[in-house]
Amino acid sequence: MRKYILILSILTLGLASCLKENPQPVIPPPVDPAVQAKIDDDVIKTYLVAHPDIVATKDASSGLYYQIQTEGTGDLITSSNTVTVSYVGTTTKDQTFDSSSNFTTTLTPQTNIIEGWKIGLLKAKKGSKILLILPSALAYGQRGNGPIGSYQVILFTITVKDVR
Repeated sequence: MRKYILILSILTLGLASCLKENPQPVIPPPVDPAVQAKIDDDVIKTYLVAHPDIVATKDASSGLYYQIQTEGTGDLITSSNTVTVSYVGTTTKDQTFDSSSNFTTTLTPQTNIIEGWKIGLLKAKKGSKILLILPSALAYGQRGNGPIGSYQVILFTITVKDVR
């Protein structure tokens, strides 16, 4: 009986030492950016075919797709502006992962927001409602973020409430 208790104790200790309290997320290795851009573009095109009500324009230099759903007024937003927006972030499976009714940010290169916003919001004006479809390189890229996995295409519907 002692032998069984000893073996059971050793097994329990061995298994307990294998458990991690805070496992780190698994980050996949980097991929060739051109290959990933092609994969993302195919995902976006497939999404657009499945959603014929979206007539998006591709920004050739960045790979971002956008649709102005409501035209705003005034000048186009610039990278030196501060904007207040409401937004909803969704996946290509139409699952909401983030939203805000009153978010204020700048669009400067130093601002800690995803690159897709820094590019896409420059196509909008005060009062605009814009849909941004972001390839992974302009979203959360290799690392992902919370429910957004690595190399995932995401969408944001953004209403520009104020521009300063």
